[in-house]
Amino acid sequence: MMLEYFFWLNVLVVVYTYLGYGLILLILNLLFSRKNRISTKTEHAEVSILIAAYNEEDWIVEKINNTLSLDYPAKLLKVIVITDGSTDETYQKAKSCSNSTGISVEVYHQPERKGKLAAIERIMPLVKSPITVFTDANTHLNSQAIQHLVHHYHNPKIGAVAGEKRISSANKDEASSAGEGLYWKYESLLKAWDAKLYSAVGAAGELFSIRTNLYENIPPDTLIEDFYLTMTVLRKGYRIAYAADAYAVEGSSASVGEELKRKIRIAAGGLQASWRLRDLLNPFRYGVFSWQFLSHKVLRWTLAPLALPLVFVSNLLLAFSAGKLYLGIFILQILFYLLALLGWFFEKKQLKIKAFFIPYYFCIMNYSVFLGFARLLKKQQTVLWEKAERKRNQ
Repeated sequence: MMLEYFFWLNVLVVVYTYLGYGLILLILNLLFSRKNRISTKTEHAEVSILIAAYNEEDWIVEKINNTLSLDYPAKLLKVIVITDGSTDETYQKAKSCSNSTGISVEVYHQPERKGKLAAIERIMPLVKSPITVFTDANTHLNSQAIQHLVHHYHNPKIGAVAGEKRISSANKDEASSAGEGLYWKYESLLKAWDAKLYSAVGAAGELFSIRTNLYENIPPDTLIEDFYLTMTVLRKGYRIAYAADAYAVEGSSASVGEELKRKIRIAAGGLQASWRLRDLLNPFRYGVFSWQFLSHKVLRWTLAPLALPLVFVSNLLLAFSAGKLYLGIFILQILFYLLALLGWFFEKKQLKIKAFFIPYYFCIMNYSVFLGFARLLKKQQTVLWEKAERKRNQ
């Protein structure tokens, strides 16, 4: 009986984390969510766009041109490119970009590589605009992205605004594209529902913004600075809005192996952030957001990945001793992991059968948490992380 309780408890953790929380969010939104009061005013605030670019010679000209083409008053827009530590032609190409738009473009460089966070911390004291937008060098923004981000700041309770990340690839039937693309579609839905209920839970570095006066120096060894930085505005009594109509398009990882590199770093950073932001789990101080943070992020980085092998082992012990129900569930588990194994095999053989890639990506995503935890314990994950190779935007 105790083993059955243990099995169902772990099943509950997995189902709640990956499906149940989203369903509850949807129901709560339908019943109780606040109305998103986005002003229809046309006033524009001054905005600085920060692009931290390390060895991005293949992308930087394209990125700057995309930024200069954004639909926003030129006199209110400043573009700041930071190429610290780059050993290729990123700095030279950024400096040589032609600009006939009237938008101010500044490029900063120092030879020493200290990581993305250090580069941002070095430049932030120079930023005077009330709103700062952060975006990655290998992404394209839609033309009205800045307008849609800025509109949310007419609400004085909004301290940060997360944009949407979208995955683009030449072939959406490949393993990396299928898994990553589906993951971000679901993640975008959760972010929208989170924000509608109360607040989005952090932001991705591809595109987000903050009120500049809320920026604070964060620990220099922070591994996922974009998430940690946006979460600090909650401590100051503000909320994080979500702008689905402000989006950054990024190519998918070149392979699932390349995606695993990125996931391991994010997992290590997520575990680190969960501990350092643990005060946000106090419901007496942060109310419903504590539940959102626990359900959307903390469980994904802690109990849910651990519950998966516990479900498998306990189900194995029950399968031949506790009735046909447990045997049937165990067979379904075996089939799921066989599909994941086939996904791995088909990727290696470059066979494009999308149905097998979703279980494969799910397993890789959870496997990365164990590797990220090991790196964190051994102090092997630093802010100078290895970049994952990505496909060109389509």
